[in-house]
Amino acid sequence: MEVKTIEWLGDKVRWLNTMLLPHEEVYVESDDYERLAVAIERMEIRGAPAIGVAAAFGIALAARKFSGNNLDEFKTYISKVISRFSRTRPTAVNLFWALDRIKKLVDNYLGSVEGLKEVIVNEAIRIYNEDLEVNKRIGLNGLRLIEDGDVVLTHCNAGALATAGYGTALSIIRAAWYSGKKIKVIATETRPVLQGARLTVWELSKEGIPVKLITDNMVGYVMSKGLVDKVIVGADRILTSGHVINKIGTYTIAVVADRHKIPFYVAAPTSTIDTKTVVDDVVIEERDPNEVRYVLGKVLITLPNVEVMNPAFDITPPELVSAVITEVGIAEKPINENLRKLLTNTPT
Repeated sequence: MEVKTIEWLGDKVRWLNTMLLPHEEVYVESDDYERLAVAIERMEIRGAPAIGVAAAFGIALAARKFSGNNLDEFKTYISKVISRFSRTRPTAVNLFWALDRIKKLVDNYLGSVEGLKEVIVNEAIRIYNEDLEVNKRIGLNGLRLIEDGDVVLTHCNAGALATAGYGTALSIIRAAWYSGKKIKVIATETRPVLQGARLTVWELSKEGIPVKLITDNMVGYVMSKGLVDKVIVGADRILTSGHVINKIGTYTIAVVADRHKIPFYVAAPTSTIDTKTVVDDVVIEERDPNEVRYVLGKVLITLPNVEVMNPAFDITPPELVSAVITEVGIAEKPINENLRKLLTNTPT
């Protein structure tokens, strides 16, 4: 895509406010790491890989603005900044992966403050560039799973707007389309923030890839009518047990796909694989109830004080997952065993 979701400008970070799409294409620039943290919390920047990149850029901004020559004071300051970003979104594992990468460099550095600043900025840019390259490789690896003429259903937005660029699930769709396969896409609206309706439809339409929008509660209907050949979704966290944590509604789609014997694929970088957490310890982010009471904060659709549940994610068990597609290969069933094999062969 020509649109850049997020980019480093040297002394500022520039990002596309995805909460305003598709009606407004508004870019925000800031040299304040706190503004970037708020952008993650408000979902101006969203999608696990994009959150990781944004946090890395935020730490780089903070480093650039530090004045002083005491290395210990600088490290303490950066530690506080890292802590701030760790509190923005609890479920997306790429956030903590990026923070840990920078923290290890900071902890082990023994040179000057200026030298460490350069190290932090370079690492943030490296995380961004790696994400772009990784996403393209996911697309190429997943290409063989898509047949000419397939109708692919996707949920939420796992495209360029959820990453540094190109996307994960949409990377495979892009790779298939540009290889000449005449595919079509069905996008779920993805309540309550409507990432499918607002973002996925916008991305695919911009590139001329045929897309049809459905409401979330139409998934069973379109599958029962034989209108879906494959499902491809992204992920915010994948456990080595094979459990997939993704946008709320993913589990429902996986259950219905299994009922209709439709392959259910998950596309994500290996940085999304969580090797430490077991399923019972996963923290599912509970968001503002007003996201459900109102449509995009504007139109009240229920009683203003009704009690609301608003989990941002759900958990799909491995038995419902046909394969996990990563930049280093595809983990098919048994998902847990083959994920571990992929990670063993992944360069560190």
